[in-house]
Amino acid sequence: MKEITSSMAGTVLNVLVEQGGEVSVGDTVLMLESMKMEIPVEAETGGKVSEIKVSVGDFVNEGDVLLVIEG
Repeated sequence: MKEITSSMAGTVLNVLVEQGGEVSVGDTVLMLESMKMEIPVEAETGGKVSEIKVSVGDFVNEGDVLLVIEG
């Protein structure tokens, strides 16, 4: 199990995966908006998305868990 965390504070602009979906290393799984810039969040490991902990419009801080991948 691998948690993907936010590297910066910002607002969740888009969630690009669904719970139960498969992702590969490097896939963009979320888009964050910070300081009027769109920041892609990429999967650091491949596997099945077991939990999505944020929704579009949520504000996240650096280090917050965004989603969980089962490898």
